[in-house]
Amino acid sequence: MASLKEEVEEKKKLIATLRNKPWRMKRRLKLLKECQAFVEKFEGALGKGKGRKLYAYKVMMAKKMIKFNRDFDNFKTACIPWERKIKEVESHFGSSVASYFIFLRWMYGLNLVLFAFMFGLVVLPEVMMGLPYGSIPRKTVPRAEQDRAMDISVLLDFGGYCKYSILFYGFYNDERTIGVLQFRLPLSYLLVGVGIFGYSLMVVIRTMARNSDEGGDGGDDGQFTFAFKMFTSWDYLIGNPETADNKYASITTSFKESIVDEQENQKDENIHLRRFLRVLANFLILCSLGGSGFLIYFVVRRSQEFANLDQDELSWFEKNEVEFVMSLLGLVCPPLFETIAELEEYHPRIALKWQLGRIFALFLGNLYTFLFALFDEVNAKLEKEKSIRNATIWGLNEYYSNYSSYHNTTDIPPPDIHPADVIRGPCWETAVGIEFVKLTVSDIQVTYMTILIGDFLRAMIVRFLNYCWCWDLEAGFPSYGEFDISGNVLGLIFNQGMIWMGAFYAPGLVGLNVLRLLTSMYYQCWAVMSCNVPHERVFKASKSNNFYMGLLLLVLFLSLLPVVYTIMTLPPSFDCGPFSGREQMYHVVMETIENDLPAFIGNIFTYATNPGLILPAVLLMVLAIYYLNATSKNYQNANLELKKKMQMARDEEKNRRNNKENTNQVMQDLEDLLPNLPPSEKVHEKGSKSPKGAKRPGAAANGKGVNLQKDVLLATSNPKAAVTHPPGPRGPSGNARGPPPGPARGRGRGTPPSRR
Repeated sequence: MASLKEEVEEKKKLIATLRNKPWRMKRRLKLLKECQAFVEKFEGALGKGKGRKLYAYKVMMAKKMIKFNRDFDNFKTACIPWERKIKEVESHFGSSVASYFIFLRWMYGLNLVLFAFMFGLVVLPEVMMGLPYGSIPRKTVPRAEQDRAMDISVLLDFGGYCKYSILFYGFYNDERTIGVLQFRLPLSYLLVGVGIFGYSLMVVIRTMARNSDEGGDGGDDGQFTFAFKMFTSWDYLIGNPETADNKYASITTSFKESIVDEQENQKDENIHLRRFLRVLANFLILCSLGGSGFLIYFVVRRSQEFANLDQDELSWFEKNEVEFVMSLLGLVCPPLFETIAELEEYHPRIALKWQLGRIFALFLGNLYTFLFALFDEVNAKLEKEKSIRNATIWGLNEYYSNYSSYHNTTDIPPPDIHPADVIRGPCWETAVGIEFVKLTVSDIQVTYMTILIGDFLRAMIVRFLNYCWCWDLEAGFPSYGEFDISGNVLGLIFNQGMIWMGAFYAPGLVGLNVLRLLTSMYYQCWAVMSCNVPHERVFKASKSNNFYMGLLLLVLFLSLLPVVYTIMTLPPSFDCGPFSGREQMYHVVMETIENDLPAFIGNIFTYATNPGLILPAVLLMVLAIYYLNATSKNYQNANLELKKKMQMARDEEKNRRNNKENTNQVMQDLEDLLPNLPPSEKVHEKGSKSPKGAKRPGAAANGKGVNLQKDVLLATSNPKAAVTHPPGPRGPSGNARGPPPGPARGRGRGTPPSRR
C-alpha cells in the first residue's frame, strides 16, 4: 500500500509538471492519459469502505464542478454584447479599428447606468407622482402656440409639445415633496445632476487604473515577436470554418502590424527637414482651429439677432444655422487635419494620437465657443425674465388691491386664469437644453448621412462602375474608403461631453444618447464590414485604451465647469423647473438640511464647508497625490531595472551555452585534424580509463605525431606527472632521470634510448 501511494503521488506530480517537459506533444498526451487512468484507478482503492465511496463521490463532484465552471465561463463570454461582431471586425481590420468598437460598447454601458439614474430618480417620480399635463402653466402649451404645437417643423425644432414635456428642465415641479411617498424631487434632481458627473468620474478613473497594468504603446516588449506569432498564434479549439477564416485573417493582420512596427524602428530620416515640415503642419492646423472658432462665434451671435425677428420669415437654414455650421466643421476639418499630417510622417500609432488631439482641440474649442455665445444669450433672457417677473408681481398686487377694495375683504382667492393664458418667462434652462438636444440630433444625422453617402454610395460606385470606367477605381480615385478611427473616436467623446453638459437641462437627453449608441453599433459594424477596406498601413492599437480614457476624462472635467457655474452662480427661472422660487439652485440642499435633518447635521455641514478646513484638505490631497506619483515612478524604475537584470541574465546564459558549444566544436575539429592512430593511442574523454598498453599523455609516439590532452589545449605536459614505470640505470652523466646526451634530446624527437 505504501508503494502504491508513492506511485500515485509520483503520477500526480508528473501530471502537474507535464506541461514543462521538453517532450513531443504525442508523448505528452500518451503519458497524460496513462497517468490519469492510473490515478483514477488506484487512488480510490487506497480507501476502505465508506472512504472509497466518499472518494468516488468527491471525484464525481469535482468533475461536475469543472464542467459547470467551464460552461459558466462560456455563458459569460456569450453574454458580452457584440463580442462576435467586434472579433470579426478585429480579424479583418486589426486591433486599432476594433478598439473603437470596444470603446463604443463601454460608452453604451456607461450611458445605460446614467439613464437608469436619471429615469429612476427624476423622470419616473415626476410621471408617477407629479401633477398631470395641463394642471399648471409650466406643463401647458401657451395659447399662442397651441395652433402649431403639433406641426412637424415645430416638433423637429423641439418646440410645441416637446418643449413642455418631460424631456426638458421646465416641465418639473418645484414642490419640496410630491406624492404619497413625499419624494423630494428638487433635491433628487440636483443630486442626480451632480451624481452623474461623480459616477462617470469614478468609472473612468477605475477603468484607467485597471488598464494601466496592461500598459505599453502597442508594441511587443518581448523578443522573438515573429517566431511567437508564427508558432503560437493559432487557436486549436476553433471548429467553425467561418471562425477559422476570421482567425486566419487576424493572424495575417497581426503580421502586417508587426512588420510596420519593425520598419518604423529601422527608418532613417533627415531630422532638419522633418522638423521644418512638422512646424509648418502645426502652424496650418492652428490657423484652421482659430478660423473655426471665429466662425462659430459669428454664427451664434447672428442666430441671436435672428431670434428677435419673426420666425415665420426665417428660412430653415437661418433657423438651424448654428447646428449646421458646427456639424459641417466636424465633417470637414478632420480630413483636412489628416491631409496636413501627411507632412509629418509619424508612425501610424503616433500620427493617430496627434490626429486625435487636434480633432479634440477642434471639438472642444467649438463647444466652448458655442457655450460662451450661448451664455450671452442666457444673460439677455435673464434680463427679459426679470422684467416679466416684475410685471407679473405688479399685476398680482393690483389684482389683490382692487379685489380687496371692491369686496371689502382680506380673503382674496387666486386669479381665475387658465394655465395656457398665464404670462411666462423665457425659461432659459429649457432653451439651453433645446440647443444641446438639437446639437445631438444634428450630429447623429450628419454621422449617419456621412456613412451612407461617403462610404456606402462610394463603395457602390467603385464596385459596379469599375468595369466600365476609364481608370481603375479601386486603385485610384475614389477607391474604397478607410475607417476613420480618429474622427469617429473624437465624435463619440464630443457627443458624450454634450450629453454630460446637457443632461442637467434636458433629462431626456441621456435616453436619446442610449438609442444613438445602440443604433451606431449595428450601423457602423455593417458599414465597416461592407463598405470599408483595411488601412494601407495597418498598425497595432494600444494595449490599453487609456489614451481614449484620458481624453474622456478631460472632456468630463470641462463639461462639469458650465454645470457648476450654473448651479452656483446663475439664478433659476422664476416660473419653471424644480428650483423656481429660489435665489440659487444649490439652496435646495440648505433647505433640506434646515427642515428635514437634525441640527447637528447642519453644524457638521457648516464646519465642512469652512474655507479654513477645505484649504488644508486640498493641500493634503495634493501632497498625497505627489507622494503616490513619486512612489509610482520609483516602482516603474525598479521594474525597468529588474527587466534589465533579467535580460542580462538571459544573455549571459545564452553566451555561456554558445561558448560551450563553440568549445566542443573546436575540440571536435582538433580531433579531426589528428592522424589516423591505432585505437590504443587515441585520446580518450575526460574521466575515462585508458586501456592497457596505452602510452601516457605526452609520451613520444615513434617520433611521429603529437598526443594532446583533451582538457588542456595546446599546453605543455605537467612536469610533475605520476611515475608509471621503474627508473632506468644511471647514465654516464649521472643524471638518473634526464634523457641521455646526444642529438635525440627533447620530447618526441629522435629515437628513444635503448634499455638494458
